[in-house]
Amino acid sequence: MTKSIPNAQGHIPTPQKLMASLGGNDITRPSFMGGLHLQKATAASRSAWLAVLLLISGVLISSEGAAVPSVIDPTLAVRTKVSGLNQPIAMAFLKANDFFVTEKASGQVKRVVNGVVTATVIDLPVNSSSERGLLGVALHPKFNQNGFVYLYWTESSTGADSTDITDVGNPASIFQPGTPPPLGNRVDRFVWNPASQTLTYDKNLIRLHAFQHDNNNPTNPNPAAAYQGNHNGGVLRFQISDQDDEHKNEGENSGKSNHNSSGRDDGGNALNGDNDRATLFIIIGDNGRRGVMQNLINGPFPPSDPRFGTDDEFGGPEPDNNHLTGVVLRLNDDGTTPTDNPFFQLGAALGGEVGANIQKVFAYGIRNSFGLAIDPKTGDLWESENGDDAFDEINRIEPGHNGGWVQIMGPVSRIDQFKTIEVNLFTPPGVGALQQLRWPPTNIADTPAEALARLVKLPGAHYADPLFSWRYATAPAAVGFMAGNSLGGRYNGNLFVGASRPTLADGYLFRFKLSRDRTDLDLSADPRLADRVADNGFYPPPVGTPPGTPGLKFDVTESESILFGSGFGIGTDIQTGPEGNLFVVSTSNGAVYEIHRLAKERRHD
Repeated sequence: MTKSIPNAQGHIPTPQKLMASLGGNDITRPSFMGGLHLQKATAASRSAWLAVLLLISGVLISSEGAAVPSVIDPTLAVRTKVSGLNQPIAMAFLKANDFFVTEKASGQVKRVVNGVVTATVIDLPVNSSSERGLLGVALHPKFNQNGFVYLYWTESSTGADSTDITDVGNPASIFQPGTPPPLGNRVDRFVWNPASQTLTYDKNLIRLHAFQHDNNNPTNPNPAAAYQGNHNGGVLRFQISDQDDEHKNEGENSGKSNHNSSGRDDGGNALNGDNDRATLFIIIGDNGRRGVMQNLINGPFPPSDPRFGTDDEFGGPEPDNNHLTGVVLRLNDDGTTPTDNPFFQLGAALGGEVGANIQKVFAYGIRNSFGLAIDPKTGDLWESENGDDAFDEINRIEPGHNGGWVQIMGPVSRIDQFKTIEVNLFTPPGVGALQQLRWPPTNIADTPAEALARLVKLPGAHYADPLFSWRYATAPAAVGFMAGNSLGGRYNGNLFVGASRPTLADGYLFRFKLSRDRTDLDLSADPRLADRVADNGFYPPPVGTPPGTPGLKFDVTESESILFGSGFGIGTDIQTGPEGNLFVVSTSNGAVYEIHRLAKERRHD
């Protein structure tokens, strides 16, 4: 039994392209008039092609009715490493077959050994409304020596777990300093005690915005409709670099480092030299703010509005503590600010709270993200980014990156499509919302030049188009690299992408090859992607297109060649484990999956 996946335009990729993405090219040219010619295909490639058709036209279903994770490549398989978890969202390896997994809604970090939960090592009082909760975990690269564990979480105001959207931020927290609203998200360092299997609070690194009260539903009589809890980001990733680079680059203010090879956050001893240092990347979405970090220098209101020059009831639009959102932050492992961050000197010149925060910024102009990964071969930072209805993105983030939000999503050359989609889709008709009525999409620029001119250009910042985007949202989540040859050499160094909704393929896995120098994506397997955009869905959408209209969002068209797997649900973390296999955390399925190579295939290497 299969479940249908709509494809509005009916495009089917050629077998050559799909097999090329798998590392093979032995299927002859298809004839769409006379059918697919498979007679020259090997048994393995024929199986792969049939698997692709199954993935595009349907998803494997278990006897209980739940989607079963599967991958296209018949030489690979998927097994469940652990199940029965409560909204697992992130993981961190202590060693092979031994990892922490965080649960979004329970606030618990659990230890899993050989596929069995052996302990709950801490239980935090989280607010898990919407996209809040216990969101991220990373082990210090010298975890085996110092036991440091870093957690990103949203603090409940009640001192206990809560799903009430108003229960966020706690000045009286037992984890001082507390989080007075609008703060509520926080990144803290804990210390692992293996004897007691517990985490003990050590220190807070940073407190971030969480409380959103922007009256985005003014016609709704329910007071709770004025609140939101999304765009918290929450992914943590360590980068390893040379201690001397901080001082060498301080004068240049470049934020670049000479990386050693791993960039690991799996708990191993990735720091080997005396001069190695670990810096922590933290990503938070815009959290509904409309200020300087969202490329609105004066905030969202026009000069005629008495609120001009502010963002919300807490002030703004400058990135003080109450408005530091839509950014990637880069901190030292103790929470201090690296002096080689791209805006360190600018922040020093500005001074005060705003200046200190700008010093922490590695990138800005980011709408929201559930995916952040360090390339194990180069140390470069990669990110998935979620648009509203249009132009989800894949980016390689360099120091000083300005992602363009709220002025731009997707390539700036497509600004007309960005505006049309956001204005015409859903509600209110002909106005749109971008989830924040105080800066509607009717404000989006009409030309690329106008959009670029509106960007907030901090000294040292630069805008770059995404390396890849989808015209209509497919909702990417986790990104992660395959490190090593355990799945076969053709996958070594590939970038994998999970889904933040299970709408397409019951939770897809996409796979991207990188260019030879690893600064770009290799999209050559599908000529339709030469423009770096998957033109899915029909365009233009009529004004007032209602929610749920088929043939728009979550359409696989022009993504067939990158489709690697299905049935993974909401995939919020993807990592290579110490044993060399690829692991996927599925929040919606309550499980952690392991993608591995079949034993008989390993013998052929």
